Amino acid sequence: MDFKLIKSSEGSKARAGLIKTGHGEIATPVFMPVGTAGSVKGIHVKDLKNDIKARIILGNTYHLYLRPGINVIEQAGGLHKFNGWDGPILTDSGGYQVFSLGDIRKLSEDGARFQSHIDGSYHMFTPENVIDIQRSIGADIIMAFDECAPGDADYDYAKKSLELTQRWLERCVNRFQETESKYGYDQTLFPIVQGATFPDLRKQAAKNVIQYDADGYAIGGLSVGEPEDVMYKMVEVTTDELPENKPRYLMGVGTPVNILEAIDRGIDMFDCVMPTRNGRNGMLFTSEGIINIKNAKWQNDHSPVDKSGNSYVDQTYSRAFLRHLIVSNEMLGAQIASQHNLAFYLWLVDEARERIINGSFTEWKKEMVNKLSHRL
Repeated sequence: MDFKLIKSSEGSKARAGLIKTGHGEIATPVFMPVGTAGSVKGIHVKDLKNDIKARIILGNTYHLYLRPGINVIEQAGGLHKFNGWDGPILTDSGGYQVFSLGDIRKLSEDGARFQSHIDGSYHMFTPENVIDIQRSIGADIIMAFDECAPGDADYDYAKKSLELTQRWLERCVNRFQETESKYGYDQTLFPIVQGATFPDLRKQAAKNVIQYDADGYAIGGLSVGEPEDVMYKMVEVTTDELPENKPRYLMGVGTPVNILEAIDRGIDMFDCVMPTRNGRNGMLFTSEGIINIKNAKWQNDHSPVDKSGNSYVDQTYSRAFLRHLIVSNEMLGAQIASQHNLAFYLWLVDEARERIINGSFTEWKKEMVNKLSHRL
């Protein structure tokens, strides 16, 4: 993988860059639609490419390991062949999913023992086998195995958790270096910066990952219950330590405002289930603000979902029709809303990139944050 920094914003840490992978180039800042089980929920691959204009999608090691299983994916020739997406893919190592299992997982020095949420069977993730699993899945960018501490973790817990993550990282790197890609193209490993909400731990974590001279670095353990201002502070602390010539990936974040604020603080890559999950429940993101399409006020509104005329807007469906589909629990409503939200997120990061390049990012970002912070 290769990363080229194209332009830095005046008056902020925002950057425009270009990542090159074995499956194509990724202009940054970039939002990655989440395909947890190998597919972005409710969205066809052709729509991801042509309408949403996604440049990279995300899959999840935990879910793909449990179902359909690694043997199935290997026999297909890797996830790209299995799901029909020929662009870049990133896989999360499963650390966050194991964290979210709560009482049905147990951590040790070896790794994480957990019960499947599907059938209750027991499994073990270690730094080594998580790398092996991601080699079999075949994503272009894979993640190190880590522990994600809760947002309200105290200092003692966060410190011990980070130390465990750092020991696991060393094992991940060793395993990655002694194995090879299975499908004829290069894979790259991103270490993850943890440290909960404590600046000194975040700095320590960032300095630790740099020693591995990875192609890029992820920031994890944020947007897990901590206040937004704390999240932004942790992003600032971390990006101050990470090298400028490598991409920075903020995992699992977030709202459109979160994304703009993080871009302003030097983040290049994002993923979140919010566009699809919230879309299925009737929350639509637009360039003028947030819409709860279930509200009766849209019942006879036959204008487009987003009236701005921005290029991502699908003019085919009106607010009234989409509301009708959503309140009727029609599958098409969830699909249209998900596609709209994903297209908006991709438009937002693309527009941010253009603004960084032409020098108007700071002013534009302030205006957009004001719009995106209120409901229509």
